[in-house]
Amino acid sequence: MPQPEPLSLPPDSAQDLRAELKQARAELAACYQIHPHANRYLRDHSQLVDAVLTRLWQQTGFDRGVALVAAGGFGRREQYPHSDVDVLIILQDEPTGALAGKLEKLIGAFWDVGLEIGHSVRTIRACVEESARDVTIATNLLESRLITGDRRLFHEFERAFHQSLDVPAFVEAKLLEQQQRHTRFQDSAYNLEPNLKESPGGLRDLQNCLWISHALGLGDSWNALARAGLLTATEARQVSRLETTLRDLRIRLHHVAHRREDRLLFDFQETLAREAGCQAQRNRAASEVLMQRYYRTAKRVRMLNHILLVDLRARVSAEPPSPAVSINARFAHRHGLLELADPEVFEKMPGAMLEAFRLLQERSDLDDLAPATVRAMVRALPRIDAAFRRAADNRAQFIAIVRAPRGLTHTLRRMNLYGVLGRYLPAFGRIVGQMQHDLFHVYTVDEHILFVVRNLRRFTLAEYAHEYPLCSRLIANFARPEVLYIAGLFHDIAKGRGGDHSTLGAADTRRFCHEHGIPEDDTQLVVWLVEQHLMMSATAQKQDLSDPDVIVAFAHKVGDLRRLTALYLLTVADIRGTSPKVWNAWKGKLLEELFRATQRILSGGAASHDEQMEARRAEARRILAHEAVPREAERFWRELDDIYFLRHGAQEIAWHTRMLYPFVHTTEPIVRARVAPHGEGIQVLIYTPDRDDLFARICAFFERVNYNIVEAKIYTAPHGYALDTFLVLDMGGAAQHYRDLLSFIEYELSRRIVAENLPESPVQGRVSRQVKHFPIEPKVSILPDERGQYHVLSVTAGDRPGLLSRIAQVLLQHQIHLHTAKIATLGERAEDTFLVRANDERLSNVKAVLKLETDLIAALKP
Repeated sequence: MPQPEPLSLPPDSAQDLRAELKQARAELAACYQIHPHANRYLRDHSQLVDAVLTRLWQQTGFDRGVALVAAGGFGRREQYPHSDVDVLIILQDEPTGALAGKLEKLIGAFWDVGLEIGHSVRTIRACVEESARDVTIATNLLESRLITGDRRLFHEFERAFHQSLDVPAFVEAKLLEQQQRHTRFQDSAYNLEPNLKESPGGLRDLQNCLWISHALGLGDSWNALARAGLLTATEARQVSRLETTLRDLRIRLHHVAHRREDRLLFDFQETLAREAGCQAQRNRAASEVLMQRYYRTAKRVRMLNHILLVDLRARVSAEPPSPAVSINARFAHRHGLLELADPEVFEKMPGAMLEAFRLLQERSDLDDLAPATVRAMVRALPRIDAAFRRAADNRAQFIAIVRAPRGLTHTLRRMNLYGVLGRYLPAFGRIVGQMQHDLFHVYTVDEHILFVVRNLRRFTLAEYAHEYPLCSRLIANFARPEVLYIAGLFHDIAKGRGGDHSTLGAADTRRFCHEHGIPEDDTQLVVWLVEQHLMMSATAQKQDLSDPDVIVAFAHKVGDLRRLTALYLLTVADIRGTSPKVWNAWKGKLLEELFRATQRILSGGAASHDEQMEARRAEARRILAHEAVPREAERFWRELDDIYFLRHGAQEIAWHTRMLYPFVHTTEPIVRARVAPHGEGIQVLIYTPDRDDLFARICAFFERVNYNIVEAKIYTAPHGYALDTFLVLDMGGAAQHYRDLLSFIEYELSRRIVAENLPESPVQGRVSRQVKHFPIEPKVSILPDERGQYHVLSVTAGDRPGLLSRIAQVLLQHQIHLHTAKIATLGERAEDTFLVRANDERLSNVKAVLKLETDLIAALKP
């Protein structure tokens, strides 16, 4: 590989030296594009920085008793293009005036030449004391090396530091630190924008193994670990290749971003893919090929990290070795780890791999597989073939794992980590590490599936019953809950194949159930769940749940209570498994409302429209009496028709009545706001003489105050007044914050409604990074509903500020009057549904509908 010329460091100005350093770094980067050797680049860059630091040190002129030391990544000669340069200046004694001045001048010079310095100045005693208090400082000092200065002082520091290091405490602290770091990333390596350094399966997991090994005196390289018996020679070569892959990506990422950036952001993935030589494939962009390569690398790193840490922890344990305790002819256990009675068990009896996972589920005295067991399992993976999958014993073992009363989530995660799950279910193997660019799933397909199964299992655990009480009650009485877990495992398994993944997944599910002896009625349920797993969320978020006919139609599609319960549980688990940001209390309320309304119908408790209206009036009267509202308030109801009482619940009717009965024929708009009854967001009531631009004005107002409209009930009373109810969310706010804004909303919105100017122009906000790099082609459809009472206007687009106002402006221009609006934001994806009155003549004109669709699409484009 061509090397840049050594940097000359004449005693010129800092500006000249800065220019030379910049030029030398540019030459290193150019060489890397031609000969991308990651380890050599890191070493050469470290040497370059060493040379600059040494020259500045010499120019400053230090006497004995001072040493310049590299620490952290710089200390192990891994200097990435834009990473901080961590240095430690070791002193014999606390600095006096003259020395302090020199040190200040030196550190200033470091910055002046363009080095991002992370520095500390300490005596040996201070180093020892600080490292005892902070494991991060201890880790940095563990990797220190002398750059220049007093060599004797540096060796004295090394002896003092290593003598003072509490190795058992250091090891436990590093293990805890890794656990906490993994928790910050949801214990997942498979976020769509992973951190190359910090995410599970990233470089930090490899470094952690070497730090602990170094502290134990076993060496600080993979070859050293192989010599110590912690790795095989093959594993040492493999982990070195994995490390080089991650290093290469991180170097390229720094170069592409032109800054210190360790996250594989969408902004850079396509460029990195081209630089890494990834080619686009059928149905897959080059960036998806790159990211699947990364995810599979991270998965392998996690496995090796697990193997090494188990062995390393055993080396530091004070517990004396004890003999293995036999479990059966194939397995034994020692110190909570499952060992093989014979290293060739898996080769001779491949089905024992599934048995190993069953034992981990069944026995509370087992914590994990021993490292040797994991190694033997990985070697034997090719034995999981078509014949293995056809064997009745193996099928029975797998179903037993799914039906086990404990440990399913951990078992499936282990099976995925070690490659067993993808071998046993080839369809699952194909989606391991597969990205989802739908702008609301933030995990790969396999990770999302495992989160969904985890969420279903979580409903069964008493310690989590407070999170979703209804789900916990329902699953407690649900016979044979394994059907839910199988549905969770298969619901997205056909993603990325082309075609409808629900239909393709249903075919896979039917085949699996028949092969594994699932009873026919349960098979039918699981297949139906996979095929219809999106139906409940679509109904709840896109249709008018206050319309009894919507509930009746949904109940007809569901068919019975067992299906309803299963679909509700799967839907909640699925939405919660897409992203921490997608689930909210409003969606939970909608799903529960749909569940309970459908449950009443399927239980034979459906009431006629007249009975429903009278029941709501009676409940509203009870609420009003409890709130001491006079009975004459009900006179307000004379102005309302049956549609109002069918579309609004008793609580809403009571709230509207209490707020509006003194203002039945007001000429001024009445705006009232309250914290939403379900505890998240603000419910806003608008009552005013109707006007065509009302919806557009309301949308413009809420977007300008940075609130998202998630639901709108648009109602016009027979006497010509609009009575509209909106639910709005401030995604970063809390209920107390909402209360502070209620009076502001009431005053400002009422003022905006009657303002003389036309509705304000939509907010001109930028699209998010996700929408920018993975744009959604806007889609618009206008279709009559099944009864011919309304037209359903569906809009799908990448979300951005001002989007709803743009839609409202187009509807205003076309004089379209809304009946209701459901505004669903799924991550960065907007899926909005509007019900429009079908008697509007404009919607029966083909040319007018085409013009409306064209104008909407134009407004939806960024």
